[in-house]
Amino acid sequence: MSTGLMTSVALLGALAGWVAVPVARQFLATPAAGAAAVAVPTAAVAVPEAVAVPTAVAVPTAVGVPAAVGGAVRGRVPRRAALALAGAVAFGGLALTRGDDSALPALLAVAAVGPALVVTDLTALRLPDRLVGVTVLGGGCGLAATALATGQPGRLALAMVAALLSFAGHALLALLPRCRLGFGDVKLAAALGLPLGWLGWPTLRLGLLLPHVLAGTAVLVLLAAGRIRRDTPVPFGPAILAGAWLAVVLT
Repeated sequence: MSTGLMTSVALLGALAGWVAVPVARQFLATPAAGAAAVAVPTAAVAVPEAVAVPTAVAVPTAVGVPAAVGGAVRGRVPRRAALALAGAVAFGGLALTRGDDSALPALLAVAAVGPALVVTDLTALRLPDRLVGVTVLGGGCGLAATALATGQPGRLALAMVAALLSFAGHALLALLPRCRLGFGDVKLAAALGLPLGWLGWPTLRLGLLLPHVLAGTAVLVLLAAGRIRRDTPVPFGPAILAGAWLAVVLT
């Protein structure tokens, strides 16, 4: 891949990172939040003036855990510049290591959703089904088109088997006692198992192992620094995404 084309791909990644915050807000919006804007006739219910009605409840939070304030979820939103840089690095790394791979468009389609997933998990400890579904749709359609163009339907079937194995393995982990793996994490791991499986078993094995190494290391560092407690919920989605990306560029 030429330097100019690689730069263009990296700029697309920067754009995906820059728009991640507003995109994530759209997927985190709930009907309840919209219902708050509906006008309610004040004459319908008489509230005595002596009764103090709180308008918001402040809940102390640990690092990365959102507080429910006035019905809205508010967490630490990553800086858009940092997300743009991460997107550029992610896209650039894929272009550098997989520039001649026919599956590169599918890999980029999956990577484009990554920054928004990071935002939702860091700010609300959620990986919305619709956003994970976009990941599956982008990767699945891209790989299906690649299989059709290259005449490799068997490779697509192998990728689907890998996605099922990834789902089953993480689902079993989520059911273990005291395991804090959420089913949003399980579904994201399955979605990423599709492109990882397409690239082969070594890539899949590394992509399944690295997230746990990265997350475990991060938790130990945060515990040692006193930033979190043992019972503090920690988002796992960013580690799943980072581990999958590293597996793709390292194998």
